[in-house]
Amino acid sequence: MTKRNSADAGWLAAAAALAIAAPIAAAPAAVAVDSLLTGQAAFGDWTSDAPGVRRLIRATDLPHPYATGGVTNGPTIVPRPEEAAPAVPPGFSVSAFLTGLRTPRQMKTAPNGDIFIAESGAARLRVVRAAPGATKAQSPSVFADRLDHRPYGIAFFPPGPDPQYVYVATEGEVLRYPYRNGDLAARGPAETVVPKVPVGHHWTRDIVFTPDGKKLLLSVGSGSNDAESGMSIETDRADILEFNPDGSDMRIYASGLRNAVTIGFHPDTGDLWATVNERDGMGDNLPPDYVTRVTAGGFYGWPWYYIGDHPDPRHQGEHLELAGKVLVPDVLVQPHSAPLGFAVYTGDRFPAAYRGDLFVAFHGSWNRAQRTGYKVVRVRLDHGKPTGEYDDFMTGLVTKAGRVWGRPVGVDVAADGALLVSDDASETVWRISYEGVAAKH
Repeated sequence: MTKRNSADAGWLAAAAALAIAAPIAAAPAAVAVDSLLTGQAAFGDWTSDAPGVRRLIRATDLPHPYATGGVTNGPTIVPRPEEAAPAVPPGFSVSAFLTGLRTPRQMKTAPNGDIFIAESGAARLRVVRAAPGATKAQSPSVFADRLDHRPYGIAFFPPGPDPQYVYVATEGEVLRYPYRNGDLAARGPAETVVPKVPVGHHWTRDIVFTPDGKKLLLSVGSGSNDAESGMSIETDRADILEFNPDGSDMRIYASGLRNAVTIGFHPDTGDLWATVNERDGMGDNLPPDYVTRVTAGGFYGWPWYYIGDHPDPRHQGEHLELAGKVLVPDVLVQPHSAPLGFAVYTGDRFPAAYRGDLFVAFHGSWNRAQRTGYKVVRVRLDHGKPTGEYDDFMTGLVTKAGRVWGRPVGVDVAADGALLVSDDASETVWRISYEGVAAKH
């Protein structure tokens, strides 16, 4: 759990007494909130996390390569301690919406309000529903199972209120199932839309349709950390690929994105956004992972450059002609945080200032001396444009001893305006709601 002051003892005792399905009150922050951390202070680690803490990392803040050595420091996963609970800003509460899942990953809310969950560890797609405002979901149904290559991405087609298919991206292919609103099981067998997606190393494959429904986008992460064995295995990888809805006419939409784990369009601006996991082995604070708008035809540097025109020393002198052509990401986040899922807040139950902002799940580091991540952050937009700042929103998933009990993955907005977060360490979907009391935002 994040560091707390002595005034939190009473809160912890009360939290421990609550049933896991009951709303969990927000904990007072141990550090000053609404203060903007910049420069080296913004890198930080889990001990400085608390709801409301803001960070801004700029490309000019980056250290030199190998300023620290590379480490292997994977998290020790422990069961959720009895006294532990996620911490959220004042005015919000958290409940365990659904438990007992097996590696819950990406989530998508169907037009009718049902929630689809990719259970990657069980090779199946689940669907759950809940009454509006309910803090606990009904028992989930199995929509489709025996999926090969770990399912992740989910999309409904055509976009809009009356989809006819559910598309599912596994590591090795894109499938679609016939579907009508309210179906709790697929009404027919899977049809293969995109066969033979490259497999190995990064395995998450996300999918999204363009708002007009004319194109399907598929994210495919790199087959290596930093092309250390050359580019022969990287064909159609570290890219976002574009297809027709039937899987034909493939082209590269954007490239140089080492691992764009989740992609999605902002409903107000039409911008395509992505969360991207950057390369490892260059030190604790290099390079930052990022959340960014993606430009069609854009190149984001991997493997020869990072965060704009910074040359990767492991590729010294390679492709000098690309300098000046690398796009700089919009929002740099703490290196090795592993941003995975995100959702644009489109509901009407949070304070108005949250509408249109992004909520992003940080799965957490495995290769940083001081752990970072294991939280959900809010990426701030100003009239649809990123400011570069992000706020801690849900924290508290690491014990005082540095052991990890929660790892956020997927984020979605429920039909009732609550925020849902899947957690593949505690195998839980958390529901965050706003209770209507005064809150700083």
